[in-house]
Amino acid sequence: MSDKNNLTEGGNAAFHNYINDFADIEDPMERRRLALEKMDNEGFGLAQVKIIVVAGVGFLCDAYDIFAINLGVTMLAHAYWGGKIPASTETLLKVSTSIGTVIGQISFGILGDVLGRKGVYGLELIIMISACLIQCVLGESPAINFSAIFTFCRIIMGIGIGGDYPLSSIITSEFSTTKWRGAIMGAVFANQGWGQLLAGLVALCCVSGFRSEIDKDHCDEACIKACDMMWRIVIGFGCVPACCALYFRLTIPESPRYTMDIENDIEKGAADTSKFTGDEKKGDIEEVVSQNGTIIEINNSKKGKEEAASTSASFKDFCRHFGQWRHGKILLGTAGCWFMLDVAYYGIGLNSATILQAIGFASSENVYKKLYNSAAGNLIMVCAGSIPGYWFSVFTIDPIGRKPLQVCGFAALTILLFVIGGAYHKLSEGGLLALRPIQEKIYTNKINSNATTFIIPGEIYPTAYRSSAHGISAASGKLGAIVAQCAIGTLVNRGCSKDNQNCFLPQVMMIFGAFMGAGTLLSTLIPETKRKTLEQLAEELHGEVQYHGPSISAASD
Repeated sequence: MSDKNNLTEGGNAAFHNYINDFADIEDPMERRRLALEKMDNEGFGLAQVKIIVVAGVGFLCDAYDIFAINLGVTMLAHAYWGGKIPASTETLLKVSTSIGTVIGQISFGILGDVLGRKGVYGLELIIMISACLIQCVLGESPAINFSAIFTFCRIIMGIGIGGDYPLSSIITSEFSTTKWRGAIMGAVFANQGWGQLLAGLVALCCVSGFRSEIDKDHCDEACIKACDMMWRIVIGFGCVPACCALYFRLTIPESPRYTMDIENDIEKGAADTSKFTGDEKKGDIEEVVSQNGTIIEINNSKKGKEEAASTSASFKDFCRHFGQWRHGKILLGTAGCWFMLDVAYYGIGLNSATILQAIGFASSENVYKKLYNSAAGNLIMVCAGSIPGYWFSVFTIDPIGRKPLQVCGFAALTILLFVIGGAYHKLSEGGLLALRPIQEKIYTNKINSNATTFIIPGEIYPTAYRSSAHGISAASGKLGAIVAQCAIGTLVNRGCSKDNQNCFLPQVMMIFGAFMGAGTLLSTLIPETKRKTLEQLAEELHGEVQYHGPSISAASD
């Protein structure tokens, strides 16, 4: 019979209460060990689905907000620039989100290790929602430059988007079952596909709804007003799913692994495990005071709590740790691969409307047909490539492993991009359109690294550095997106005449292929992580013994 003193209550009812399964165990260390052991060894069930939904909604919003601007730029062009937005302004609007994302990934990554996962989880959604709503009510006046204020809001929104990457990844990783950790993290990331789909559907509905106003070759006053309303709807709708997920993110507890490994608070860690799964701890919390990894006593006093050992790592510790090649090469691998991938992924993804127009699919002079075909073309690519690709990876990443999928994916993309670039002028419009979903499928099914670059940093680092290292890796990816937009993306019109726009696109595709080749080489630096607990990986790769109890940190050389 369970000990009522050890029962927990309250918390987030969306999650199963593991700790109450062992409430009859008096020893807090043993109770904690059994709870985490059950979490690690659990099968795939309702509890895991709930984790995917709570963390995944953020990625749905991330993808929606990032790719909605791709569809909204053409509408903005008719509303404010007479149908043709200046190339520099278009690049600025698209790259501004990536700039903010870099800031958010690094800052929230560090805060996740310093303040804890719970301390900052949910704040990123608040930032995203606020920035999204502000964008929808922006206008221009003699005293305000619309491009400048819109860019500023996109940067702020990017900070929120960036914060979601390290936090959702490591929280999902630290609460996932070992056997299906890759699938669960992959399913969280796969919500990006639904976000892209939702952005396309909202844009398509807007275009169809305003057809009577925009079905014309020249955008008159009614058409301009319709376009101004459409881009606000398309971008503003992105805050709806974020609002739905906000409560759950604000009410989840601290990650039990962070509590145990960093705060060295055993009883509180057991309570946090139960709170995450549905309940809160009653009564006082016993503190374990440890010195040099040796447990000395269990103390309930205020003094004991104040003297509890902390293993929080400083910036100096971080630099010393990753300054060693055996640790630093892992960070180079995760950060470098993500950089290489996003150069091509965002270079192509954020310019998909341009590419569709370049191959003739969305090149009509009629405003309605141009907007409709652009939205429909994006939906074709998402449905035929992204969504099947994301979910294919979910079912294969644990049985096959992260590293084989990543290496094969980079290699396949290298070949495909060189083929598209080399045979660009020999392929028909239909042939080029058919290759895009294939390319998108390779990107997202983790035959490539769009998901593996997200999953591996959430597993491969020890608890003390997991959030910061993931944030740095993710920020490297967004730096790649900035490079693609600011440097490589502007090359598509190099040496082109007015009648021959995007003439340098084939060469740009081959440049992207070269980056994929570099990603193939960098992937060899990353160890395999499948079917290993986070504690095993920390011990094997970082010289730290982290078992289901207080961490014992071996000096890293």
